[in-house]
Amino acid sequence: MTVRNVSQLVRATAVSEGAGVTVHRTIGTPARRNLDPFLMLDHFGSDDPDQYIAGFPSHPHRGFITLTYMLDGHMEHQDSMGNQGDLRAGGAQWMKAASGVIHSEMPKQTEGLMRGFQLWINLPSSEKMSEPAYQELTPGAIPAVEAAGARVRVLSGEYGGVTGPIDDPNTHVVYLDVELEPDAVFDYELPVSHTAFVNVFEGVARIGDAELPRHHLAVLGEGDRVLVAAGESGARFILVGGRPIGEPVVQYGPFVMTSSEEIEQAMRDYRDNRLVRARAAFHAS
Repeated sequence: MTVRNVSQLVRATAVSEGAGVTVHRTIGTPARRNLDPFLMLDHFGSDDPDQYIAGFPSHPHRGFITLTYMLDGHMEHQDSMGNQGDLRAGGAQWMKAASGVIHSEMPKQTEGLMRGFQLWINLPSSEKMSEPAYQELTPGAIPAVEAAGARVRVLSGEYGGVTGPIDDPNTHVVYLDVELEPDAVFDYELPVSHTAFVNVFEGVARIGDAELPRHHLAVLGEGDRVLVAAGESGARFILVGGRPIGEPVVQYGPFVMTSSEEIEQAMRDYRDNRLVRARAAFHAS
């Protein structure tokens, strides 16, 4: 087996999104435009409600998947498919925007806290204009595995004989929330075909000789094994991997297609109120 080392350490960039909400972005910045099949990663969160009270009013998406994972607080949401709800801490929302979705997200504090991640996952060209789909997962629907010095929540992929509830047949995404005790080591086999990254959001961790501070994303190099060691205060991070799609990526804001002509069509469709072409069934777990 070959252990993956850190091939790039990307420092997060503070970006204003929605109605003035500050997020910390790593993938989707000049330092790392994309990481096939991943298009964007935002870490949002604050203990100051004035920084996000205006939220993310109605906005469109086409051509990709959004995966939102709440760590603390909650997020009220609704979309053009008819879905609405309140995503709670520990829960996740998987939305395949595909041909077009318009939705809104309004983050709220719980006991002074609000934080989470949103990941954009690309769709192959054959599915960019397919029907949208949606899945909301309650905290109890995401399994947790206790191991030596570690607690792992499995959103997608497999760990310790447990399979996560989210499945993307195109990229076979692995998404693990890993909490390590002080000086513990996390050892995981990941398909060599997968692009992968680690994002530490509590404590400090190391991969080989590379220290992974908060608000940094570590792009992993080639190999089939991931070893992450926690510091003396422990660490918590997400490990995400996925099979690359290998197609052109042409992006204009919330539209991600494979050609400039398709982007222009998306802009016309949104302008002419034709972006939303289908309603998808709601599935809650």
